[in-house]
This record gives sequence, structure tokens and C-alpha cells, in this order.
Amino acid sequence: MIRIAAVGDVHLGTEDHGRWRPHLVDVGDRADVFLLAGDLTRHGDPAEAEVVAAEFSGLPVPVIAVLGNHDHHCDRPDEVRRILEDAGVTVLEGESTVVDVDGLPVGVAGAKGFGGGFAGACGSDFGEPEMKSFVGHSRDVACRFEKALAALDTEIKIALLHYSPVEETLRGERLEIYPFLGSYFLAEAVDNGGADIAFHGHAHRGSERGATPGGVRVRNVAHPVIGHAYHVYALGD
Repeated sequence: MIRIAAVGDVHLGTEDHGRWRPHLVDVGDRADVFLLAGDLTRHGDPAEAEVVAAEFSGLPVPVIAVLGNHDHHCDRPDEVRRILEDAGVTVLEGESTVVDVDGLPVGVAGAKGFGGGFAGACGSDFGEPEMKSFVGHSRDVACRFEKALAALDTEIKIALLHYSPVEETLRGERLEIYPFLGSYFLAEAVDNGGADIAFHGHAHRGSERGATPGGVRVRNVAHPVIGHAYHVYALGD
């Protein structure tokens, strides 16, 4: 059995030193890997990233993250990523990594993802260049993510995103903003890439549980949704 601790949307600011760390003291007894589903900072300021790094570094389990839209706001995501990686956090963007859990290789593919909407109510890469760019970016991000997931040669494959791949985990949010919360391209990537489970954040007023059209379990682990420092999810017998 693989135990996955996960949380997203912690939105740490420069005044939040020590806010999360006390809740992580027993994570090594409860989980085998820790996933961070984006929006780790408030504005993507490197000073905020230093706080995130201090809170989540040095844990007794591997920590794997993707960035969210907030982490891009200051247009310094490369700096945010470098700070986290210097602290030992693995950051993924259309990439994958493999961790060893008691001799079992576990693969994690990650990407921020993007919006665009869902089947029957989605954007189209038609018309103005701005719209083509929006939908084209969503498609490209999902394509890179799918390739990273499909390339994993592990018995267990985990998908880590910020934006949602399905509508179910958005229930509670206003319908009008669904296209800005996720994309069905991501669900296609999760299914085609052979994931066993997918995690995302971003939808603060959404719902925790859903599934892709292919039946892959999806969990919204945004902190406002789960209401805890992290939740633990079990895979396997």
C-alpha cells in the first residue's frame, strides 16, 4: 500500500514562517510521499517561496510539487522553482520523477495545467489570436503532461496538477468560472497516460472527489476544501 499525503493552495506569505511546520511532525509515520498541488505562495514572490521552502524542506518523505497560477503572478516562476528545489523539493512542469517506496518504484508526473473548460462548454482555438493562444496553451500543457505520464515505467503512476481535469471536483464553484478552473484536455492526459490517481488544487469552493471519463480517481486537495494541513490517500491493497 502506498500512502500519499497531499495538499494544495497553502498560499504562504512572508509572515507565515512556522505556520505549516507544526502540522508536519508526524508525516513520516503517516505517509510515504508528500504532494503539493500548486499555489504555494500568494503572489509568486521569491521571498514567499523561501517561506514555503522552510516549511516543507527536510521532511522524512519525498516532497513533490507543481506550481499554480499564484506562483506565476510576479512572473518569476523560475526563481520560485529554484528556491524550492534548492531546499530539496522536486518541482515538476510537464516532467516526471520516480521515488522508491519500500522497494517499489512510484512514478509521479506533474504540471500546472491550464483552463479552457470541459466537453460541451469549452473554449475553441478558433477566431481571435488571443483565443487561439489561450486554448492552444491549454492543449500544449496537457500534451507535455501526458507524454511525461505515459513515459513512466512504474507499477504506480500518480498525476499531480494544479488546475482540475474534471468538472466533478469543481462542484460548489460558480459555473461561470469553470473554464478558468480546469480543462478536459487534462482528463484526457490522465486517462491516456495511465494514471492510477490524480490530485489537483485551485478550486477553493469545489468538492474533494471525482473521476475522469476513464474512471481514474481525482482528488481536489486545495486546503480550503480538505480543511487540514494535508490529507492522506492510500493506493493498493
